[in-house]
Amino acid sequence: MPSLNRRRNIIVATAVAGLLAAGLGGYFYDRNRQESAPIMLRPDDTALVSRGRQVYLANCASCHGGQLEGQPNWRERNGQGMLPAPPHNETGHTWHHPDDMLFALTKYGIAKVANMPDYQSAMPVYEGTLSDADIVAALSWIKSQWPAEIRAQHDELNQRARKS
Repeated sequence: MPSLNRRRNIIVATAVAGLLAAGLGGYFYDRNRQESAPIMLRPDDTALVSRGRQVYLANCASCHGGQLEGQPNWRERNGQGMLPAPPHNETGHTWHHPDDMLFALTKYGIAKVANMPDYQSAMPVYEGTLSDADIVAALSWIKSQWPAEIRAQHDELNQRARKS
């Protein structure tokens, strides 16, 4: 039976994840109405994916891992109260978010995207550091690494998101 502290941590992490998901969902739908051209990842564009691998290795792999494996215990807050870097492979939740949201999270950070200014994260904000093209390239490389079934599910998610 899990300890009381562990249960409390699980409940808190679940509540934070739910609030974050709600905030991200609201942001995505509002953002989708404001932008005319949605962000689209291109995992089959070999030149873009090659560039994306370079961008990922230089900017993301130190936390998310060279094989997209993320950090251990990524669902549990660390000693600083932050969630470790999640995996970007099929075992994580990256593919549960539409392209526009993945782009916004990378460029602007979780606190701004979720409209939670006090949210603490070790994830850097890449606005002003990476170009939009480099962010799309890195995300396209990540998607190119997913199994075909996961990519197909992500494509369906994008189609639903673009219709709403």
